[in-house]
Parts: sequence; structure tokens; C-alpha cells
Amino acid sequence: MDTMRDRFAPTMARLLDEDPRVAVVLAEIGVAAFDEVTSRHPDRVINVGIREQLLIGAGAGLALTGLRPVIHTFASFLVERPFEQVKLDLGHQDVGAVLVSAAASFDWPAGGYTHMAPGDVAVLDTLDGWTVHVPGHPDEAETLLRHAVAAGDDKVYVRLSDQSNAEPLPVDGAGFHTVREGRSGVVVAVGPTLDAVLTATEGLDVTVLYATTVRPFDSAALRAATEGAGTDVVLVEPYLAGTSTAVANDALTDVPHRVLGLGVGRRELRRYGTAEEHVAAHGLDAGSLRERISGFLAGARVAVTL
Repeated sequence: MDTMRDRFAPTMARLLDEDPRVAVVLAEIGVAAFDEVTSRHPDRVINVGIREQLLIGAGAGLALTGLRPVIHTFASFLVERPFEQVKLDLGHQDVGAVLVSAAASFDWPAGGYTHMAPGDVAVLDTLDGWTVHVPGHPDEAETLLRHAVAAGDDKVYVRLSDQSNAEPLPVDGAGFHTVREGRSGVVVAVGPTLDAVLTATEGLDVTVLYATTVRPFDSAALRAATEGAGTDVVLVEPYLAGTSTAVANDALTDVPHRVLGLGVGRRELRRYGTAEEHVAAHGLDAGSLRERISGFLAGARVAVTL
């Protein structure tokens, strides 16, 4: 199966052909995939070289002229390194762009810690007005990318990963999708964590919600799910653990509840290994998730019994 990033350049080529507002800004990464479409639209495919601050600044400048810039590189170079430009050139100037990342939290461990960005969504969470899409399958990535480009002049982050669920689900760029219904708790699986969550919760009496758009957070869907499944909530996110616990707490602020945030830990893993080994080390494999989710829900039942 192709990856989400494999879909990026062909999808953007079609969007460049279809919409004269669309422009693509690159920082050397992925340039070769755009050779053909660049020959058709040389004024709307721009490579700034390995200059990530300029990458964001150039995109913001294009937005000021009325274009819809799609800005792409690895997540650590797209969100973390040029964060001041994201905050000022886009946010302070009140212009929009679509940031499309690659490599997710640790998809290329051989690149070392410089190429890992488990904190990207948390960092963007410090800014106002960002929509964040986290697809779990290449088909979903293509759909959400089209949603992002079509989203007027909004600020949108599309987080691409080599990790993928086996099958796509319908995504609309907005709400959560109910995959399984139960009565003993709610598990929210974000993007490519869904398959592991479904395996981990097999036989457990829980509701599983699938989230590919995490900002804005679908508070209404979470509240509705807890009305039938109880107010113990587990968030499984493929980035920094706890990134969405605050918004989940806000969604349930008027009812007694507990929230467990699972995701990538803060401790740096200094052995490169493989992406699968990083998943296991952070407790995001199906076996570890089952143990952690079951323990959390069992603790709630013991508390009620006592």
C-alpha cells in the first residue's frame, strides 16, 4: 500500500491544475515529486531551499496576495523550527495556509531526534484558530487535504504519517466517527492508532470513537458517547501523550468524569530502532494499550464498588 506522503504530490498536482489559487511551497524536501507539475505551473510551485523560516514567510506572502499556499516539509521543520514565523507571519498577519507535514512523531527514526516531532500538535495548540487533521489512511489523507485546501483562507495543519490503518473510514474534515458502541467507557482513537485500539479493546464493553480532525475537538460527539457509555474517557493519540486531555475535560466540565491520555512519552528514546519499536516503547502497541485501558477502566469499577 502506498503511504500518505505518496498521495501528497499527485493530489497537489491535481489541485494545482484545478484551482489557480493553489500554490505549493517546499523546502527542498519532496521537490523531485513535483518536477512534472512545476513545468506546468512554475509560478505556483516554489522551492525555497533548506530555509524553514523562509518557507513559512514565503507562504504567508503568497497568502497576502490572495493565493492558497500549501507548505510542506518534515513536521519538526514545519512546526517546531519556524514556530515564530507560524505565530507571526500567519497568525499575527491573520492570513491562512495549509501546513502539510511528513514523518509524524518518529516515522524515520534513523534521522535521529532532529527529525522527530511528537510535540507538533501541542505546540500548535498554543495558537488560536488552527484546524488540525490527523488522517489514519492514505485515502483519508487525500480527502482531508482537499478539505484543507478548500477551507477558504483558514489555517490548517495536515499531519501525514507512514503509519496507517488497514482500511479507510469515511471522513468529513469535522466530527468524530463512532466505530464501536459499549457501556463501560469511551476510547477516542486518533488517526493511525485506530487498528491498535480496536485490537486492544476487542471484547471490552467500550465505545470507540475515531478522530481524524482533532481541532476543533468534537466535544458534542464525546458528550453524546459518554451519555451511553459512562464518563471514563481514554484518549489514544499518535503524538505527545495528554495533548487533548484539557479539551476533553472541558467537554465534560459539568459532569464527574476521568480522562486518561495515552500517546508518545516525553522521555527521549536515544536508540534509533524502527518506528514499530518506538510504538511499543511508548506503549502504543495493541498489547500495551489493552493493559493500560483495561487497568484504567477496572480502577473505575473498583472505585465504584468501594
